[in-house]
Amino acid sequence: MVKNTVRSASSMDPTIPGKLLRLLFHDCFVEGCDASILLEGNGTERSDPANKSLGGFSVIENAKRVLEIFCPFTVSCADIVALAARDAVEFAGGPNVQIPTGRRDGRISLTTNVRPNIVDTSFTMDQMINIFTIKGLSLDDLVILSGAHTIGSAHCNAFSDRFRVDTNGNFTLIDPSLDKAYATELTKQCPAGAATSTITVKNDPQTPQLFDNQYFKDLIEHKGLFQSDSVLFNDIRTKERVMEFANDQDGFFRSWSQSFVRLSMLGVKSGEDGEQNFICTEFKTFS
Repeated sequence: MVKNTVRSASSMDPTIPGKLLRLLFHDCFVEGCDASILLEGNGTERSDPANKSLGGFSVIENAKRVLEIFCPFTVSCADIVALAARDAVEFAGGPNVQIPTGRRDGRISLTTNVRPNIVDTSFTMDQMINIFTIKGLSLDDLVILSGAHTIGSAHCNAFSDRFRVDTNGNFTLIDPSLDKAYATELTKQCPAGAATSTITVKNDPQTPQLFDNQYFKDLIEHKGLFQSDSVLFNDIRTKERVMEFANDQDGFFRSWSQSFVRLSMLGVKSGEDGEQNFICTEFKTFS
């Protein structure tokens, strides 16, 4: 039922797969994969500025409504978020991944927990490694899961500090790890003076709606949209893995399948540690 909901939504809006995949990352890295990102209200994870650009919520809510009709009180919101992200990748051309279910929904959702636990687009390699290590994920997981950026989009203010265009139209490349021609193209999509928090750009300029290994090819061509992307090819610790995936899509898909399962199981609640929510935006207990 989740798969049908994802397929229907993605057919009408091709940006949905990227949104659902990003939603899982932002859920699992904060308080674990417990659907705490779905809670609406002041002071919740969802209200943090870092999460204001998230999307795909309606897909989760629609899937939950259908499930409650046909199999009430059976599938948690946390499972739906994980399954929807899994199905989104497959719909976009990626591998079908079997993931465990049985997640319980969390009881805590606090905006103060967001920033210390998510990767910022300006992070250095060491900063990203630190976050992933805390989560129990490896350096290899970092490279593989960064491949999620083969779909989706980003607001201009997430990368516009990598170049500058003055009032006279003069272009300056600030981050030399970014291809100059690509950066020039980005300035056209994110013109000076425009509302950079509202304009979006595709993460992958070549095949933006297809889950493939093009992301890694982009990195080799110095066309990683974020600083946190570019560093994967520039750092000796991850460069070889990037090159491997750029030349072997099947190998990337096999590795993705394993790392995705680990991502989807981060901090999973079970038994009395969690609960089963009837409405995903309204938690029974909130503290």
